[in-house]
Amino acid sequence: MTCTQQILTIVRRALDRGQTVEIDGLGTFRPARRGTSTGYELVPRAQPQVFVAYVEEDLALARRLCDGLAAAGCAPWLNKDKLLPGQDWPRSIRRAIEISDAFVACFSRRSIAKRGQFQNELRWALDCAKLQPLETTFLVPVRFEQCTVPPRIAEQVQYVDLFSDWNTGMKKLVRAVRARQRPGCRLVQTPT
Repeated sequence: MTCTQQILTIVRRALDRGQTVEIDGLGTFRPARRGTSTGYELVPRAQPQVFVAYVEEDLALARRLCDGLAAAGCAPWLNKDKLLPGQDWPRSIRRAIEISDAFVACFSRRSIAKRGQFQNELRWALDCAKLQPLETTFLVPVRFEQCTVPPRIAEQVQYVDLFSDWNTGMKKLVRAVRARQRPGCRLVQTPT
């Protein structure tokens, strides 16, 4: 049995027991509702997924930002909440960036000066943004404090300041993310 067949078997068993199966970035498979059809249905992810990139020193502010996004009906992706023990985190982060509707880069004096994962995520997001249709909002820089956004970004992309008026900044951020949201669909799959 191939790996794909094993995964399909596990998913089907869960669905046959009446459980739902969430596939990150895609949606949730569940048994079809009684009276509508037989088999399984996919309920696509309705909330825009927002990857939040930050440095460890800004975790409290990143969590506050995620809380605001969630309250506005978005699905924030924060590594501290989404990565599982033993998971191949570099691959998982790259995949999460690729399937996100928006990438929020959290800038501060600490994130600009620090080498490491934040810079790596930012570079990958810039590569992913190149694959988006022109005029599509993908990379949304936010500033937690007065700091200089890297010229490569500041010359091309408008950023949002959260330090002067958090609520106004969050409204602008949510509006930008919602402008990017993909339309949903609904699929029904019958068992074979």
